[in-house]
Amino acid sequence: MRQTERGGTERTGQLGAFLLALALLLVLTVFAHRVVLGLAAVIAGPLPAARTALSLSRKAMQEAIPDETPGSIASEPAPESAPEAAAPANTGMESYLAALEADDARPADAGAVQEKTYPHGSGEKYIPCGGGSIKNNTRVPAAEVAAEITNPLPFAVEWNSPDPQILIMHTHATEDYRLSAGLWYRPGDGARSTDRSINMCAVGRVIADTLNAAGLNTLHDETLNDYPSYTGSYANSRAVVQQYLEKYPSIKIVLDVHRDAIETESGTRMAPVWAGSGAGEQAAQVMIICGCDNGGSVQLPNWRQNLRFAARWETAMEALYPGFTRPVLFSYRFYNQDLTTGSLLIEIGGHGNNLNEALRAGRLAANGLVEALRG
Repeated sequence: MRQTERGGTERTGQLGAFLLALALLLVLTVFAHRVVLGLAAVIAGPLPAARTALSLSRKAMQEAIPDETPGSIASEPAPESAPEAAAPANTGMESYLAALEADDARPADAGAVQEKTYPHGSGEKYIPCGGGSIKNNTRVPAAEVAAEITNPLPFAVEWNSPDPQILIMHTHATEDYRLSAGLWYRPGDGARSTDRSINMCAVGRVIADTLNAAGLNTLHDETLNDYPSYTGSYANSRAVVQQYLEKYPSIKIVLDVHRDAIETESGTRMAPVWAGSGAGEQAAQVMIICGCDNGGSVQLPNWRQNLRFAARWETAMEALYPGFTRPVLFSYRFYNQDLTTGSLLIEIGGHGNNLNEALRAGRLAANGLVEALRG
């Protein structure tokens, strides 16, 4: 009796142990499955999250406005990035041009625009300069100006150099253009904007890309030196240029890119235009401004060297595109042109021009500069 009970007890215990082991196995299986799923989630989960974070980071970097603190270096393309910067220049102007408003979008309060091609002058105040001319608003005798511009450039750029040779910047970066295809403008167009896709920074970008594509290592600074206050913009841009020259002593040329503003008494805006060599090629006319030392309030010891550079660039642009330039303005202006022997200001069209005319003009002016520096 005791033996039978003992055997039954042992069998019962073994069965219980088996059931317990089976239950434990099931629990472990479920648990392991969850662990595997959890690990998979941990491993796979960060991948899309990382991609999203990277995408958002890139988007934020693209949309972020560079530091606008006066004197800050806002854009410094590294030499190794030059091929990427040059790519748009090889794909044609289409990659830069904006979609302009058609006439059916013209508002009732639109202003009028009148196109005009400004000719080169002749007479006592005008000195021939290749196919162009220099308007002499100084007391320097015309014969002295004519003799000076025959002298060689005071600098030589290094082609395909890893070191920057040219700086493009904007004292009045917020100057912009009209956005209409027809000869009209909205009240707010052609005034000022902090949007770098439609203000002077857009034109500077075309110039810099074109120069880089040609083998001239060029930096483009997009600091808004006239924002939030227009007052003091030249002091702001001077500090910016000085920082670049200190960091990159290889820079030979500093171009301050602006646009003009010509308007009649009735409020009609004048648009300086160059018809181009065919349909759809109309561009804004450009005008170089070169300062002169007056022995007092305007101190420009390098004015002669800058004048040589202005004449060389003017000659090259007119040789490539006859009628593209307005006369070089040689006057008692300062414009921080004492900082290098290659410092000039250039007006790309005016507030009567549309953005695309200005962008085309930026490309043509850069092509002229390339030729001027090759000679």
